Amino acid sequence: MYYSENKIGHIEVICGPMFAGKTEELIRRVKRMEYAKKKFLVFKPNIDNRYSEDMVVSHNKKSTTAINININHPEDVKNYVTNEISALVFDEVQFFKEDLIEIINYYANQGLRIICAGLDKDFTGKPFGLIPNLLAIADEITKLTAICMVCGEEATETQRIIDGRPAYDDDPVVLIGATESYEARCRKCHKVLHHEK
Repeated sequence: MYYSENKIGHIEVICGPMFAGKTEELIRRVKRMEYAKKKFLVFKPNIDNRYSEDMVVSHNKKSTTAINININHPEDVKNYVTNEISALVFDEVQFFKEDLIEIINYYANQGLRIICAGLDKDFTGKPFGLIPNLLAIADEITKLTAICMVCGEEATETQRIIDGRPAYDDDPVVLIGATESYEARCRKCHKVLHHEK
């Protein structure tokens, strides 16, 4: 159990579409804590193994060591937190079960700095997982944009493409092992297919 009487906790959320630089910004904040000689823990969901099992890696290959946590058991975070830890960092936070909100709030109330990065919307443009509730309790929100890969304008949406076509609105939100790709898109260029009713 962690408790600090004299520290004020803080929850920071970095969000936006894919290719907006969320993980890069998270790693930048982690490096600043390293320079300041702060003790912290970085967590990532066990289903995110795109670049590494035990590293958080940005698209431009910047990285930091991380602990894999089962998305259905966010309470496992508690097994790693000790009194020397001053910050907890979560990448791809949208994949975790809603229970993580209570854990994040608890540690912020105990004086820890919490940094979370994740997609704010899924490929259909709807709020992703626990993100709406996380944004509601955040003390600071950094909403990043990408560049639309069609027209070059500011992109706020994540376009999923399966076999060369936009995904359907009833495709699974998390699609593991599928042949798919993603692009950043503006609202105008973002497409979601719908089946005939």
